[in-house]
Amino acid sequence: MTRWPKLLTELVGTFGFFTVIALSGGAGSLAPLAIGGALMAMVYMGGHVSGAHYNPAVTLAVFLRRKIDALDLASYWAVQLVGGVLAFVFGYLVSGKTPGIHPAHNAATASALALELVFTAALALVVLNVAVTRATQGNSFYGLAIGFTIVVAAFTAGPISGGAFNPALGFGATLGGALFAGGSWTDLWIYIVGPLIGGAVGAGIHAVQTAHLEALPPPEGDPSPGAPAPVPQQ
Repeated sequence: MTRWPKLLTELVGTFGFFTVIALSGGAGSLAPLAIGGALMAMVYMGGHVSGAHYNPAVTLAVFLRRKIDALDLASYWAVQLVGGVLAFVFGYLVSGKTPGIHPAHNAATASALALELVFTAALALVVLNVAVTRATQGNSFYGLAIGFTIVVAAFTAGPISGGAFNPALGFGATLGGALFAGGSWTDLWIYIVGPLIGGAVGAGIHAVQTAHLEALPPPEGDPSPGAPAPVPQQ
């Protein structure tokens, strides 16, 4: 498969997912459900084409597990960032509001960074186990598992850290806040450093988890690297 369908899928999926985040303020305390549901839908939409990363930290984790190459890593990152910017610009144009992203006022920087790292590691670990691990190939639950990981992260860590768990989201929301609401760039590094380290940690844990499986020969019809196994047709 050429890269263009994958890149288009990553762009559209990132844009769709982030647009829900940009507009989720009206959902109030139920916003995490809307956000997790959006990710779940976009994962099912694009998993069979691009792997449905929509997150540079997830892409880094998949790269570190040698499921995609360096050109895929760089090109995925590029379209994820573009999709993030477009989503928050679009969100402002249709609503007149932009959420920005910052830790809670009373949250220590170290606490916000730790939460972004830990919950991104959890997300990467779930993605790697349900979407790119041979032992779970052919499952139909990968979108649910990934989406609900973000629901849990947004409900529990979001009120403290700001809840990005995604460098492209952190960049898009920060840029939107700076362009349209006079926001600052001060906290952007938290949403880049924390999630990227988290993605690498998730990849390392996955390597230990699955070392015994990788020694086995691949079964016939093993899915292409970096993408969830196709769901059997009913």
